[in-house]
Amino acid sequence: MSTAEVRGATIEDVPEIARIQRDTWRTAYAEMLGPRALGELDSDGIEQRWAAAITHPETDVYVAAEGDFTVGFCVAGLAPEEDVTAADGSLPEDAGEVGLVATLLVEPRWGRRGHGGRLLATAAAGLRSAGAQRAVAWVAQADSASLAFYRRADWHPDKTVRVLDTGEKTIREIRLTGGLDLHLTE
Repeated sequence: MSTAEVRGATIEDVPEIARIQRDTWRTAYAEMLGPRALGELDSDGIEQRWAAAITHPETDVYVAAEGDFTVGFCVAGLAPEEDVTAADGSLPEDAGEVGLVATLLVEPRWGRRGHGGRLLATAAAGLRSAGAQRAVAWVAQADSASLAFYRRADWHPDKTVRVLDTGEKTIREIRLTGGLDLHLTE
């Protein structure tokens, strides 16, 4: 059996991160996003954006690997105000101690092998080290697999929604919140 691990991403991981995003979005989110949004994943800029995320001082990017294969990634950091603001525009008392899991993707063919849980647990540990007490993640309401994944980690909707416009379609996202004391069970 191959060894599974999660580690901090490096610039050398950029092509694989971009590939996983392209492949996963085309497999799991094609209907939700539309052809124009998917087409943007083929631009040269996608790898430049991932390189910028990896080198950004306030963002942690992690990759999951199984054996020699990169199979998923996660982006996390302290949450900007707009990601924790309530619908009425108010900030919670703990706004400065909230992390954001901005993206967590595991390539579908590598799913159900614990990679998502390892990525989330690693991101949670990093967020705790940065001073976060809890975290949020935005998940498309139509993405039942991701919603179920976060529920298993005891993250739940906090009744805040937003609508993203891809230029062709709109995506309703639900904000989930949960604790950072995550422990993997083997």
